[in-house]
Amino acid sequence: MRTKRANGPIAVGLIVVILGMVGASFAAIPLYRKFCQLTGYDGTPDISGRAAPGAVRQAIVVRFNADTNPGLPWRFAPSLSQVRVELGEDKLATYQARNLAKTPVTGVALYNVTPEKVGKYFHKTACFCFNEQTLQAGQEIEFPLSFWVDPEIAKDPNTADVHTITLSYTFFRSMDDAEKNGALGKAGTHIGPLVAR
Repeated sequence: MRTKRANGPIAVGLIVVILGMVGASFAAIPLYRKFCQLTGYDGTPDISGRAAPGAVRQAIVVRFNADTNPGLPWRFAPSLSQVRVELGEDKLATYQARNLAKTPVTGVALYNVTPEKVGKYFHKTACFCFNEQTLQAGQEIEFPLSFWVDPEIAKDPNTADVHTITLSYTFFRSMDDAEKNGALGKAGTHIGPLVAR
């Protein structure tokens, strides 16, 4: 029969494992984000800030999609549903957000492009993603986005069938904001991932 002393190391070990798992879950989002940015994996565009090479006489349609996690009381939408972009042309687009709550709310946007195989050809030079955005009660704001599509996409046999690229943003309530406003503890107030700083 084990004594309380013999159970002590097991309890300490379990606490260390639990704390390690919680720490790893908070590190997972930033690490996955960096991996995707470096490799273009999962349709993540290149955000290195490299300048556009200049337009060539070939175009592609870029569609804009916007989603808002149910835990974030915002209305979020692209200003235009799509644009026709010449390959290599630096293009500016905007999204609009409005805080529907009666208090300030902070959100963070994540993004991807589809089809996933074009991620390495889609370059964002300015973006509102990954940065916390705080909107005051009822405030409406316009978020600019600057991007270009690499002309190399036209030379890649794997992307020969691609005539439209969809850029999708999803806004989530930030972890700090959810904790501060008690959104984590109320049933049904937050669905899906929270984004840690």
